[in-house]
Amino acid sequence: MHPITLTSLAATLLLAATAVAEVPPTADLPAIFNGTDLTGWKVVGGPYWKVVDNAIVGENDAEKKGSMLYTGQSYGDVIVEGEVRFTGEIDSGIMVRKPELQVQIGVSRSLKKDMTCSFYTGKYPEEARAPRAADLLKSGEWNRIRVEAKGDTFTVWLNGEQVSQYTSDTYREPAPIGLQIHPGLVMKVEFRDLRAKPL
Repeated sequence: MHPITLTSLAATLLLAATAVAEVPPTADLPAIFNGTDLTGWKVVGGPYWKVVDNAIVGENDAEKKGSMLYTGQSYGDVIVEGEVRFTGEIDSGIMVRKPELQVQIGVSRSLKKDMTCSFYTGKYPEEARAPRAADLLKSGEWNRIRVEAKGDTFTVWLNGEQVSQYTSDTYREPAPIGLQIHPGLVMKVEFRDLRAKPL
């Protein structure tokens, strides 16, 4: 093989390895939930969050009120990852940055269809949707979601596969990571193994 080809191949492999190294494996992400109680988290809007069997459970009641659960720490550029489980129609999400950018989990109240892993900005921009998520989502089982906020680019992986990416310079400021119970429907959502790491 020609020496130039070998050099080019080595350079390509080095770049690929560098790109992979930028996203740490799950084990390198510090836990933001202790598996026991809500220490380090703040509830906003009702007593609808609890810890059961090492999972955060968000469940409202017949009054269909909404609620948010936020980390005490704020994050700018960050990777946040965890597992989520739900059945039936829910409307939840993972929030990052300020103004708040939502990664949808479950059925959109406005579109009346599942928009899991799409970005909600007050609407669902076409370029921010995750059409492949429906094929990867396992109803009633634990699903791993990873969200990366880096500069003006926001990326989501579902069960190990990238499903959406959105670019916007609107969401600039650091903010707590949030979990949502949407008002307007009786719902239950569970989160476990929640981790986050500033970039």
